[in-house]
Amino acid sequence: MRKFNIRKVLDGLTAVSAVASASSTAQQQQAGNRETEIQETLQSEHFQLCKTVRHGFPYQPSALAFDPVQKILAIGTQTGALRLFGRPGVECYCQHESGAAVIQLQFLINEGALVSALADDTLHLWNLRQKRPAILHSLKFNRERITFCHLPFQSKWLYVGTERGNIHIVNVESFTLSGYVIMWNKAIELSSKSHPGPVVHISDNPMDEGKLLIGFESGTVVLWDLKSKKADYRYTHDEAIHSVAWHHEGKQFVCSHSDGTLTIWNVKSPTKPFQTITPHGKQLKDGKKPEPCKPILKVEYKTTRAGEPFIILSGGLSYDTVGRRPCLTVMHGKSTAVLEMDYSIVDFLTLCETPYPNDFQEPYAVVVLLEKDLVLIDLAQNGYPIFENPYPLTIHESPVTCCEYFADCPVDLIPALYSVGARQKRQGYSKKEWPISGGNWGLITQSYPEIIITGHADGSIKFWDASAITLQVLYKLKTAKVFEKSRNKDDRPNTDIVDEDPYAIQIISWCPESRMLCIAGVSAHVIIYRFSKQEVTTEVIPMLEVRLLYEINDVESPDGEQVPPLPTPGTGSNPQSIVPQSHPSTSSSSSDGLRDNVPCLKVKNSPLKQSPGYQIELVIQLVWVSGEPPQQITSLAVNSAYGLVVFGNCNGIAMVDYLQKTVLLNLGTIELYGSNDPYRREPRSPRKSRQPSGGMLTVASCMCSLSILYSESMRKLRTSYITGLCDINEGTVVPEDRCKSPTSAKMSRKLSLPTELKPDLDVKDNSFSRSRSSSVTSIDKESREAISALHFCETFTRKTDTSPSPCLWVGTTLGTVLVIVLNLPPGGEQRLLQPVIVSPSGTILRLKGAILRMAFLDTTGSLVPPAHEPWREHNVPEDKDEKDKSKKRRPVSVSPSSSQEISENQYAVICSEKQAKVISLPSQNCIYKQNITETSFVLRGDIVSLSNSICLACFCANGHIMTFSLPSLRPLLDVYYLPLTNMRIARTFCFTNNGQALYLVSPTEIQRLTYSQETCENLQEMLGELFTPVETPEAPNRGFFKGLFGGGAQSLDREELFGESASGKASRSLAQHIPGPGGIEGVKGAASGVVGELARARLALDERGQKLGELEEKTAAMLYSADSFSKHAHEMMLKYKDKKWYQF
Repeated sequence: MRKFNIRKVLDGLTAVSAVASASSTAQQQQAGNRETEIQETLQSEHFQLCKTVRHGFPYQPSALAFDPVQKILAIGTQTGALRLFGRPGVECYCQHESGAAVIQLQFLINEGALVSALADDTLHLWNLRQKRPAILHSLKFNRERITFCHLPFQSKWLYVGTERGNIHIVNVESFTLSGYVIMWNKAIELSSKSHPGPVVHISDNPMDEGKLLIGFESGTVVLWDLKSKKADYRYTHDEAIHSVAWHHEGKQFVCSHSDGTLTIWNVKSPTKPFQTITPHGKQLKDGKKPEPCKPILKVEYKTTRAGEPFIILSGGLSYDTVGRRPCLTVMHGKSTAVLEMDYSIVDFLTLCETPYPNDFQEPYAVVVLLEKDLVLIDLAQNGYPIFENPYPLTIHESPVTCCEYFADCPVDLIPALYSVGARQKRQGYSKKEWPISGGNWGLITQSYPEIIITGHADGSIKFWDASAITLQVLYKLKTAKVFEKSRNKDDRPNTDIVDEDPYAIQIISWCPESRMLCIAGVSAHVIIYRFSKQEVTTEVIPMLEVRLLYEINDVESPDGEQVPPLPTPGTGSNPQSIVPQSHPSTSSSSSDGLRDNVPCLKVKNSPLKQSPGYQIELVIQLVWVSGEPPQQITSLAVNSAYGLVVFGNCNGIAMVDYLQKTVLLNLGTIELYGSNDPYRREPRSPRKSRQPSGGMLTVASCMCSLSILYSESMRKLRTSYITGLCDINEGTVVPEDRCKSPTSAKMSRKLSLPTELKPDLDVKDNSFSRSRSSSVTSIDKESREAISALHFCETFTRKTDTSPSPCLWVGTTLGTVLVIVLNLPPGGEQRLLQPVIVSPSGTILRLKGAILRMAFLDTTGSLVPPAHEPWREHNVPEDKDEKDKSKKRRPVSVSPSSSQEISENQYAVICSEKQAKVISLPSQNCIYKQNITETSFVLRGDIVSLSNSICLACFCANGHIMTFSLPSLRPLLDVYYLPLTNMRIARTFCFTNNGQALYLVSPTEIQRLTYSQETCENLQEMLGELFTPVETPEAPNRGFFKGLFGGGAQSLDREELFGESASGKASRSLAQHIPGPGGIEGVKGAASGVVGELARARLALDERGQKLGELEEKTAAMLYSADSFSKHAHEMMLKYKDKKWYQF
């Protein structure tokens, strides 16, 4: 993991930042006389950027290895990444700089080292004895392509097979080539005219290290005698070979072939196979050969002391099993188990009790690496159950469409989510403990709770415990279960505005204190959830339908279209029990046959059983308007203290009272301005087919006053400034207006991002400038203004205000901030009976670029959090005392400096795509301004706390991560980190408190990083250790008779054969040695590697000799004492032999 140096302000920032800081200073000087100076504690020394950990399943895996003594698993990927897994919580990510695919991994067992072979024909030696593994040596082959590697247990000589069919030998200590080479033409028969193909297998005979078994792709297998440098036996078969495996006694081996057969060979009978098996072939009656099957890609042959051996293989299914899922086959004695997998098998390994190949293997589990999953199968239990996977590898179970990160949450949240999530766990797992148990945990230096929430394409939401650089799933919520699912493909009338994934989550708004959750989905739907520990059955799902327009005409609504009034608050004795709908779905088309007043999804009308956890409070859906589908939601906010949810898109804004289940506000964006609209908008000739029914919905008397206020703004609006997650072509209505799902191939863009982002973007060019290419400006170069930011707060709404009051701040994509005043009824029962009065304040503020984030500071510069209601269980009847308390309870936002007087001011911090401003309230003077970027734009901006202070953190599309002090907006950090190369990064990047941030680095992995100097310093301690000192198990006992008659394993002095003195030097042009950046620590680790093992072996022998010496001395002492006892006994016998009994 690379650390990034801070580019400090005084040392010279980029030219843009220098200009920006100059403008910031000028602003500060102007405002200096007017405002009180706030002491800022954050300095550039507090910031440093570095990657911390990577979670999730390795993307595009390609190789697998396991250390049976250390119990560590390694996975290599097609992008050159290396992921190492120990016990749950011990994980490590490394990256080969070349980015070439990893084709094979080999552990130096119990040495704390790993060899990786890459597709660019390089070998690398990794030192795992340090917390961040590093490469010690590399070897680049120039003339040959690497196809297979084999490193015998406790050997320092690595066999490397090549595409040409040759075998080279590498010393893993020095990473140099031996002069000993096995050439393909020497290995095969001289009479053979054809090339045998690449080397696909190398292994030494378990009982004789001097015999090397070489498998060539064409079907030839050679047993090579290393000492005599010639082939002992050659085994030929018609079918291509994919893999070879030995029986532990070294008398038999099995080959897997491309026609779905296994051939078992006796070592000393090369003429024909001892047995041929077609595991999945149909046996024909007349004794003919079975029909050919798909290739068996890998086979393993493992023996047990007590029973039959295991033959485990992947592939080999018959060709007529079309559509059958990939399978792993376990053959044990006469039984054959076929285990179906969800994804194709990349590789598998059998975990055995012993690392010695010449002993009974005693297999206990199989690790199966799939394309998108890692599965462990328990071989010891009947039915072969799988182990419950403790690693966080299910992030991508359904593609991630958005994510949010919360650090320093309330301490009771994680236990609460865990308790409801524990009930969701599947049954039927193996009872045994997870067998990959190596390594040690790091020290926990961070004590605050962290939660990550991921939204997915199938409508599910996952809550993860991310505390102390670990990740564990807590709870999963399925939002799609509230909707009817279409039974067949033809029955798709309601979900057809989305190509696929109609339930995909786009925005998550969560209040950790009150536990209120609100989500916006791709089908223009919003669902509000309340947290409860009680199970409930909802008879009727509360639902609202909202008609949100962007085209405002003076024409009256057509006669055929009826707009029923909204239910007024308090119509029923229990407002929760009614099903309010602002527009019933009965009128599915308007008078001219166009679809109208129909939501995109159909809510279930049957009772819904809701488990403990998040339970539906209200479903809100936008409806079709005169043949046009509703536009996707671009911003969302919920507030538990006010009981309100608000959302907006490129048509306008809607506010809903979720307690009374009523719509309070429903306006086109232009209507928010009233007569203060600063933009000159071109009128548009109305289409006769589109004549919407008035501009807004009237709810209570407050809405009547709004409609009068905005009457002059009821003019036609034609816009094309496309913002939001959808692309709209004005030419045709239904087919091209379809919104793309966030996971579809033609994925549309996040708020104010280019529609198509090419990975090879030049950072210096203007591709991210405000003009944003031809895809952004439509035919008439007109602009549509979307709602891009929403923030509930308690602050000063007008210049004349003397005290703060509840309000909503609205930011748009044209850089405008508008303020809406909220007049809330008293708490308790009155809150459910009296209407919430919503009125515009007339306050309008302007910035360059779309508004991204807003926050408020008090007079001391501390963050003023939005008001919230503390969580309480809603499904349990309240006591009378509790009811009285709740009547009196009026939640307000509590600033950290609670002694604030009413007359004192606040500061609004507003961040847009281009700049940030700090505005004093109620005076509305801009006291600080910072132009963040000129040539690019900000993708994500967050106001976060760090080191008992707060700052603004920004991630730019040009790859820069920047932080600014508050309120003065001094630049504190500016580091080039990651250019925006795809939409996934833009959609998922987020900052949170205490210097933490994350984004989805691949479709399956989350990358976490920190911009805090303190966390960077503590990171080394927090990381787990992969290597732990473990004694290597004792070698198997040869037995008395084998020792007597010379049986058992034959050892080989490889040094004598492969060393420079015996084999000479290898050709310099064949491979190039490259020293690795492992450093001193790595060298020390390597020094204590194989050599250390030999030293340990010598020490063990000395100790054994010493113990034997001690044993000999003790035996001699016992013999002496026995002898003396014998003498004494004899003397006694003589003394008393002749005496009578009465003489004693």
